[in-house]
Amino acid sequence: MNVIEIKNLTKTYGKARGISNISFHVEEGEIFGFIGPNGAGKSTTIRTLLSLIYPTSGSATIFGKDTVKFAPEIKKEIGYLPSEVFYYDNMRVKDLLKYSASFYKKDCSKRIKELAEIMDLDLNKKIDDLSFGNKKKVGIVQGLLHNPKLIILDEPTSGLDPLMQQKFFDLLKEENKKGTTILFSSHILSEVQKMCDRVAIIKEGQIVKVEKISTLKENNHKRFKLETKSPIEKGFFNLAGVTNMEVKDHHVSFLYSGNINIIMKKLSEVELMNLWIEEPDLEEIFMHYYEKEK
Repeated sequence: MNVIEIKNLTKTYGKARGISNISFHVEEGEIFGFIGPNGAGKSTTIRTLLSLIYPTSGSATIFGKDTVKFAPEIKKEIGYLPSEVFYYDNMRVKDLLKYSASFYKKDCSKRIKELAEIMDLDLNKKIDDLSFGNKKKVGIVQGLLHNPKLIILDEPTSGLDPLMQQKFFDLLKEENKKGTTILFSSHILSEVQKMCDRVAIIKEGQIVKVEKISTLKENNHKRFKLETKSPIEKGFFNLAGVTNMEVKDHHVSFLYSGNINIIMKKLSEVELMNLWIEEPDLEEIFMHYYEKEK
């Protein structure tokens, strides 16, 4: 079953760019990545999906229900962490979380304590006295305290130190093991690479690719690095599928997508001192998509 289905979702703001014909789905129990640079349309997509703003055209369903018609009902089963969190400054953390829990009509006090302990959050502090990172932790606890079936995260790690980020990822993996579906939006590709099964790449308000992380990394590209006995011309590897070429004296590196035998045949013409073939990280693949689409 698809927990989220988005079909041709469009949101326009006069002349300012919104999103155009966004379509993808998120399967039950999946951790789905939604990546693109800041300003690409990730937050607009999520806010439209949550009916915080309404689409100009197109539609979306969550749990098989239309997101506009059934918004209040759907939201009971969703945990949402926006990219920026704002709170009533003079409230204590525990009072704010108690207030949040009251909307779900179930006792969340045990879960609040558990989450606060994991995230190292002081429940007795006033919101006003918290750093940006600690306010983010409040948002994380607030998003998870009611054991939602779907967690939607918009740039969730900004403001968290590396240790807290790791604790947060471990927490998400635990939730996912229980069967919770997660939509993870980020411009930090290493995070998505660590966490997600599939990913949608968004550029200037449009989806340029929806792909399995494993396919993006394995099938599409290999990073070749070679050390040659004598310098070679930059045009020597002018083959289909070769991109990101860098030549510096005896050292050559490039990304290759295609039949591995073709590139190996070409390599056999060179007197090699050394050769490395690696999986590129998502950063390189991602830039490749952005350059290709220009």
